[in-house]
Amino acid sequence: MNANFIDYVKICCRSGKGGAGSAHLRREKFVPKGGPDGGDGGRGGHIILKGNAQLWTLLHLKYTRHLIAKAGGPGGKQQSSGADGDDVYVEVPLGTVVKDADNGDMIAEITCDGEQFVMLQGGKGGRGNVHFKSSTRQTPRYAQPGEPGREKWFILELKILADVGLVGFPNAGKSTLLSVVSAAKPKIADYPFTTLVPNLGMVAYRDDRSFVMADIPGIIEGAHKVKGLGHRFLRHIERNALLLFMISADKEDIPGEYRVLLNELNAYNPELLDKQRLLAVSKCDLFQTTELKQLETMLDAALPDVPRVLISSHTGLGILSLKDKLWGMMTEDRL
Repeated sequence: MNANFIDYVKICCRSGKGGAGSAHLRREKFVPKGGPDGGDGGRGGHIILKGNAQLWTLLHLKYTRHLIAKAGGPGGKQQSSGADGDDVYVEVPLGTVVKDADNGDMIAEITCDGEQFVMLQGGKGGRGNVHFKSSTRQTPRYAQPGEPGREKWFILELKILADVGLVGFPNAGKSTLLSVVSAAKPKIADYPFTTLVPNLGMVAYRDDRSFVMADIPGIIEGAHKVKGLGHRFLRHIERNALLLFMISADKEDIPGEYRVLLNELNAYNPELLDKQRLLAVSKCDLFQTTELKQLETMLDAALPDVPRVLISSHTGLGILSLKDKLWGMMTEDRL
């Protein structure tokens, strides 16, 4: 497994304490009773999440379990305010979701480069004694303390941002396809679960156009119950605009496998079924032309409303047609 890809971290954040207000009284040589002139304390530092398009993993946060912002400075004489505590910026890849570690509720999602979200606000600075002067209280000798900072645990989850997400059982040929249509070099072997982390590839299309395809760990029946790679796989599908289902042509029941995949997506999140879907029957180089015609006839009857294409990543069969269909569906979806 690629140890550099981390898509889940749990961190403790503590914002800065607000600085105390000043209770200073003005005392100068010719102004012996100048009254209060204590300034306000500075606010404590915030903990701020910030999107960074150059990042693709949460690895840099794996061993940073605690993030602590600085406290605000105290107020001073002559109504001078204390300095604000330094904010702590937590840079994350696009597609990062912030959840409350106590109840699992989603708090925010970072999808744009430079986008910011304040996870924890620093404590407010206390007011200086100048604010408490009145006609009946000319020399107040007290000021407010700063508000305490806040401490909270958060969960950060990364959901891969891609135009096309590859959906299929292990060993369906997803990694091979990605290696053929893009410059990505995922690990490829003839056994299940070769892919243990998502791989992204930029697919070149006609007229210098391109789109991003994500090869995600293969699904298994019961994945929505956290079996196998479970929710780690399904989480990434949520951010894909279009789903490309891949099933090997040598499977005995292609329609049945397609329905199992749909059931897993529906059980995890019914909204996933609202995404556009295309079925790619892979490894078609294993069959003769007459056998492929019989396969098409069977699929016409069993899955009449499912758009599909027969492909072979080894011979190039149907690859250009696949790109055309994907681009057409993505373009239609954006209109």
